[in-house]
Amino acid sequence: MAKQLDVISAGQVISTSLHTEMQQSYLEYAMSVIVGRALPDVRDGLKPVHRRILYAMHELGLTPDRPYRKCARVVGDVLGKYHPHGDQSVYDALVRLVQEFSSRYPLLGGHGNFGSIDADPPAAMRYTETRLAAVGNEGLLSEIGEAIVDFAPNFDNSQQEPTVLPAQLPFLVLNGSNGIAVGMATNIPPHNLNEVVDGLVALIDKPDLADEKLFKLIPGPDFPTGGEIQGTDGIWDAYTTGRGSIPVRGISNLEEIQHGKKRKRNAIIITELPYQVNKASLIEKIAELVNHGKIEGIADLRDESDRDGIRVVIELRRDSNPDKILQQLYRMTSLQSNFGVIFLALVNGQPKQMTLRQMLEEFLAFREITLTRRYRHELEQHETRIHLVDGWLQALDHIDQIITILRNAPDGSSAKLEFQNQFDFSDRQADAILGMPLRRLTGMERKNLEGEFAELTTKITDLQTLLNDRKELLKALKQELRRLKKQYGDDRRTRILNLPSTGERRRPVAPPPVNFERDRPARQPSFTTEPNPDAPDLELTAEVEAPAAPAERNIGRNTDGTLNFAPIAQVTARTMPAKALKLVPDEPNGTPVVIEFLANGNVRRLTPEAFNANSESDNIEVITQTLDSAIGQMLTVLLHTGKAYNLIVKAIPRIEVEPEGLPIVQLLPGGAQADRVISTFTLPENLDETFVILLTAQGRIKRLPASELTDLSNRGVSLLKFKDEDELRFSAFADLGDQIVLATSTGRVLRLEANDQLLPATNRAAASIQAMRVLKSEQLVGLGVTGTVDPVLLVSATGYAKRLITQSIKLSQPGELGTHMFQFATKDDAIVALTTAFPDDIVSLQTSAGKQFELSVDDVPTLSKEQKGELVVELADDERVTAVYLPILLAEG
Repeated sequence: MAKQLDVISAGQVISTSLHTEMQQSYLEYAMSVIVGRALPDVRDGLKPVHRRILYAMHELGLTPDRPYRKCARVVGDVLGKYHPHGDQSVYDALVRLVQEFSSRYPLLGGHGNFGSIDADPPAAMRYTETRLAAVGNEGLLSEIGEAIVDFAPNFDNSQQEPTVLPAQLPFLVLNGSNGIAVGMATNIPPHNLNEVVDGLVALIDKPDLADEKLFKLIPGPDFPTGGEIQGTDGIWDAYTTGRGSIPVRGISNLEEIQHGKKRKRNAIIITELPYQVNKASLIEKIAELVNHGKIEGIADLRDESDRDGIRVVIELRRDSNPDKILQQLYRMTSLQSNFGVIFLALVNGQPKQMTLRQMLEEFLAFREITLTRRYRHELEQHETRIHLVDGWLQALDHIDQIITILRNAPDGSSAKLEFQNQFDFSDRQADAILGMPLRRLTGMERKNLEGEFAELTTKITDLQTLLNDRKELLKALKQELRRLKKQYGDDRRTRILNLPSTGERRRPVAPPPVNFERDRPARQPSFTTEPNPDAPDLELTAEVEAPAAPAERNIGRNTDGTLNFAPIAQVTARTMPAKALKLVPDEPNGTPVVIEFLANGNVRRLTPEAFNANSESDNIEVITQTLDSAIGQMLTVLLHTGKAYNLIVKAIPRIEVEPEGLPIVQLLPGGAQADRVISTFTLPENLDETFVILLTAQGRIKRLPASELTDLSNRGVSLLKFKDEDELRFSAFADLGDQIVLATSTGRVLRLEANDQLLPATNRAAASIQAMRVLKSEQLVGLGVTGTVDPVLLVSATGYAKRLITQSIKLSQPGELGTHMFQFATKDDAIVALTTAFPDDIVSLQTSAGKQFELSVDDVPTLSKEQKGELVVELADDERVTAVYLPILLAEG
């Protein structure tokens, strides 16, 4: 008998609750099904199994100009290399890619029996043959490579496979997709290539194109089996909300056919069926209805379909009414059926329901990235080649010296070293010269090298233009789309019947006119309560009045009279701490205290007399505030780790104890002293109506009710959890309906609205969501909370700046890439900050040379996204703007 493994005594048992284990295991299973099997990627429109089939066929060389190969060979490669699941599931997916009645633009070609519209099963994989179709090969695999898309290890780490194919067309929209995951499903209809390309080009030319104009270019789905769509209400719902029901009818005609030698009968001839309707099942259903007497007037029913098309003949009796029978067929059979649209796909690995516009924009953003990577890769290849050609040409110019060196050198290494010493050749050039064949010495070869050098120079110039000028890049993208349209486009198959609308059409509401004179919402509370000098020190009560008007906003100053600025990276519009906050008690024997935030980031507590003695009172304003006993003795401090602490006012040292103040983190529990402070603030009075916006470095966002910050423990409370090496970067207060604007260093700007649909309010334990996709080559540089017509300010590293009206930034969904809103003057420029920019504001620009420049927001022009910013500060050649600071805003006390 085998000896049992004693796992209990060895300490191998881990105690856990059953519901926790079940919950975790089920979530892991659900995400595996969602991401790994059931849902397509919005970028290339493929599920993992389809992507692996296409890539395996590309590796086998099954291009459209090569012979067909057995499907069993393809399935074996897919199973052995990339997809360790059942062979039948792989073959079923391959068959669907071949079927012309399933895919509007089949990605594979096939020889043999691949099934029929009657749901006949395909022949076994050992009999059928396949290869890549032309549109699939060019549209998905012509640019495949690790330089263009990311690759990942396969299931056993023995090979690399692409995480996405470099699609040149939005195949998710063209061919559609359907799948059932855990708790969600997708059902995307196919569309016409000509119409989709026209829509893409229109969105490139005008990103804010109205939905009505976009839907004129893409009027509705185009099913491979034809049919007729009944009305446009379902299409409108699907395209604008991501869900809808589209009624589709088969196409039928009334013919008079010969019955016998002398008699003729009327017959309904069905020539097209709704998408995914089984013809054999339809005929069986009609026969069943006739046999049960539910449909009367049908004399005969037969299927005359052949390889030329569908032809179902329904012979009618002489006294029957064809229109009545046809209506009964529409009502009782699948001759008319509803296609339930669900535009659900994976965006950044997360399932997301989108509108048609968003799906097209996601593809355009992905295509722009792949084109950039492709052109950058080609540029590197051409630069490497021209470097070698230049070395050969220089060697030919000094051929006698080259031959002399070779004749006298004891070995190749010595000759190579001599080449580098005498002619300043690089290591690669010297190796190329050593390997140069003698035919290069002929005159014809020299002309070829000179011609190649000139051609490479032209290509490098063109590629640099494409990479440095986004307009040229988009122009090339449009040319590519039009070429593919001309090559693979065809006529629409599905008709659209414009029936009268059954309800009021939902049209986009026109935005309100921009009014630059409108009072902007105040972002800093104004506190106005007279102090009582006889009150005790720590008994504090709150009386908060309405926000100050814009004209009453003051700028704090340092003790030397200079403007006092707060870093944008640490505080944003509504979370900026005051220069000095006077806490006023309401007890008769108390003494007011002043909490002063110094320019170096330190904080200290003073008496009013000590504060006045150490500052120029004529040049500084103090916020006077009375606070209640619940929060009056507390300041809220947010750290980059996502933890929030309450800082007790009494714990802040007086000026006599520490004249320079102390860093705020040193006043928090010991574990927080190595952390960075993101913001310090007092909570507003209307806790139920105000929310805290938290934004991480990787673009994840969370909207938290301010009331969640009222019961913090002494050890602090984590407000959000991070993935990988993420951290809290920005925070701000926002009211319901406020506009949240984010920006990256590459000039992409994204606008969200703080509402329960796009950005639902959550508690501290809830997970954050992806607000903006942040690429590896960039970082988030700012968070602004504004009204619709308020401006934001963008500043670049080379000293350029411009203002944007918030309304001009496209309103996006969480998880999108955003829109390029800043055209850089130089290739090495980048955005360093985004912030709100109200009139009369002043910001400070800090440079790499240690200089500081004050900039009035009113001097920065308000421009569109296509316009370049204006140079607002002159910098030295090697000098850059490294940080942008906001003045610490105060209100009258």
